[in-house]
Amino acid sequence: MAEHNILGKEGEEMAAKYLEDKGYTILDRDWHCGHKDLDLVATKDDTVVFVEVKTRTSTDWGDPEDFINDRKIRRIVNSADAYIRYNRIDKDVRFDVVSIVVEKGEFKLEHIEQAFFPPVE
Repeated sequence: MAEHNILGKEGEEMAAKYLEDKGYTILDRDWHCGHKDLDLVATKDDTVVFVEVKTRTSTDWGDPEDFINDRKIRRIVNSADAYIRYNRIDKDVRFDVVSIVVEKGEFKLEHIEQAFFPPVE
């Protein structure tokens, strides 16, 4: 596995642990359906939370969450829609981002609740 993939998996593990410590229940990790994928799916307070995890080794090119552009948001929302339909979920949903920066062996984690809204088309 490539080093960036290993870092990404470690970031997802760290994010899941952080969320569980904050009272979230993790429903799925690294969910795939065809070309659709979601990093983490969790619940808290009767809300389904779709969590995009971004892990980077520096902020030289910007914060990890800066790399979630409109195209990526559409992909996450389409994947979330597939997940909701597949699992027949009828609850409120929210889209969060967990941003992790690993520099000099130190981890900085930021949880951004309601990081974006689904685009209106």
